[in-house]
Amino acid sequence: MPGRTPLDGEILRLAAPALGALAAEPLYLLVDTAIVGHLGTTQLAALALAATVLSTLTGLCIFLTYGTTAQVARLHGAGELRRAGRLAAQALWLALAVGGGIALICLVLAGPLIGLLGGDGEAGDLAARYVRLSAAGLPLALVALAGQGYLRGIGDLRTPLVIVAVAQAANVVLEVLFVYGLHWGLDGSALGTVLAQLFMGATFASLLLRAGGPGVDRAPAPELIRPLLRISWQLFLRTAALLASFATASAVLARVGEASLAAHQVAFGLFVFIALVLDAVAIAAQVLVGRALGAGDIGAAVAAGGRVIAWSLAFGCLVGLLLAALHDVLPRAFTSDPAVLDQAAALWPLFVLMQPAAGVVFALDGILIGAGDTRFLAISMLVAGPLTYVPVALLALAEDWGIRGVWIGLLGLMGMRLLTLGLRFRGRRWAVTGVTG
Repeated sequence: MPGRTPLDGEILRLAAPALGALAAEPLYLLVDTAIVGHLGTTQLAALALAATVLSTLTGLCIFLTYGTTAQVARLHGAGELRRAGRLAAQALWLALAVGGGIALICLVLAGPLIGLLGGDGEAGDLAARYVRLSAAGLPLALVALAGQGYLRGIGDLRTPLVIVAVAQAANVVLEVLFVYGLHWGLDGSALGTVLAQLFMGATFASLLLRAGGPGVDRAPAPELIRPLLRISWQLFLRTAALLASFATASAVLARVGEASLAAHQVAFGLFVFIALVLDAVAIAAQVLVGRALGAGDIGAAVAAGGRVIAWSLAFGCLVGLLLAALHDVLPRAFTSDPAVLDQAAALWPLFVLMQPAAGVVFALDGILIGAGDTRFLAISMLVAGPLTYVPVALLALAEDWGIRGVWIGLLGLMGMRLLTLGLRFRGRRWAVTGVTG
């Protein structure tokens, strides 16, 4: 990476607390996987199915974070702080409405959703029960997404770190107590996470309702929610296409066998963890690019984007080296089943190779999200995911390529995203100034 520049200090100031918060969030899934993995392979396979449903449904709602960050950062850059506070309330109401709808879906359709992924028998029944129990925490889990989006937009990344870290510590204690102390098994894992989510969401809701200071009108405001909704549905399509690819991978491997599905869950849990850690620098890009474009400074936005790409590439290479060095250690932290470990070994080289490209892709995502270029993100992901990766995954099932074939497809998906997003960044059509983006 080139020598230090004045931008590095600002990137690190934003990325360091974001790294802590992002690393803490996926620990919910990793803690679940580590605890449940030692209950048995059936329980771990059930968690893989349930986690796919829950992470897909909640992951579709990441627009609550990214859309809010993009809009608030522009308003912050333009000096419209009270309007940014009003937008925070709109994000809260939207999060509660969407979260309530998703919770209802989980309660009513847990069984069919697990069935779509190929879950049946004892593993399928356990997975459906896990999804239903988890529904109680979903509305406030989405409020937490909106709260983080607002705080990132105003450049406060330390407060989300504290809240998420406390919630994660509570999650660990509660899961150990419920699963091993009270012997509630898989139910205890779900309930521990729900309680932690309730605390986290309530804390963020309090902050959203105080945003902008006293006297801010927090009633629904169509002129503020329209830009948020425009970005939101485009980010929804982008995220839906991405998550459909990973859901397809889980569905294919559920039909290959429990050992393959369990190994995929280990790698996927680590991938989510690493992706969000690498995304810390991309969050800095969202803030810096959105703020610069809100202030009308295209040059600053381009410079920030270029520097973020350099940092993300370096981080991606470092993560790849660490995964290669720990290839025999990390899978054993989650399971002792020889069949699962064999499947993990088969996919691991592909997992390692994915990291440098992933680092750059996440950086480019952050730049374009901060710029509000969400229409392009949606279209490019629809091409790379459902139209490119999903057919490969289905072919892997038909041709009996197993877990290695599925992960070759995922590596190709990352390469396609790197190409399309890289060309978009070079073209500069994303660099549009103004508070509406």
